[in-house]
Amino acid sequence: MRTHGWGGQVPADDDEAISRIIEATRATIDSKGEQTGIADVARHLGVTRQTVYRYFRNTEDLLSATALQATEPFLATLARELRSITDPAEAIIEGIVTVIDRLPHERYLGLLLRTHHTSSFAVRITSPTARHFGRSMIMLLGVDWAGAGFTDTDIDDIVEIVLRTIQSLILDPGDPERTADELRAFLYKWILPTIESMAGYTDPRPSFIPAPASMKSC
Repeated sequence: MRTHGWGGQVPADDDEAISRIIEATRATIDSKGEQTGIADVARHLGVTRQTVYRYFRNTEDLLSATALQATEPFLATLARELRSITDPAEAIIEGIVTVIDRLPHERYLGLLLRTHHTSSFAVRITSPTARHFGRSMIMLLGVDWAGAGFTDTDIDDIVEIVLRTIQSLILDPGDPERTADELRAFLYKWILPTIESMAGYTDPRPSFIPAPASMKSC
């Protein structure tokens, strides 16, 4: 660890160094925007770029770590809003709709999927960082997954479905972009059958969303 820079206060250990680098990254994003790079963060800290590279291989890793730290408050808010929904399909669909509405406007967490980061974050939607976010989101919903018959493997599949759906809708929201209700109808049409195939339960489809023709004859 370098013995100078750091505003005259050298970190006590690597954990503190990482924490201060991420804090500096947030501050730099606040002032400079999402074009923030390692050189900007190093300048803010008064250290060399090589010092930051000791802890983060590149700008993508640095911004990913910064985004990951923002997941806890975001997910806590999501859980409060959706905890009353106990049906698996309904909870997943409402979760996706809420994330699609909020995530692009999240200053730090939104870095993971912002459209102009297509080459870095969005194409890594199934990375450990993204999977951690997805699984945390699923498990915070007010659903008794085991009681509804879902296995750990089912949960893993649901996480990937959710992440890939969010990725697609963020990168290409459609032209014209769907309203929240139109998006719900679209998700019920395509996601509900998948969830039902994992564990049987009563169709929770809202009355304003018609059942597919294949279900009407059942």
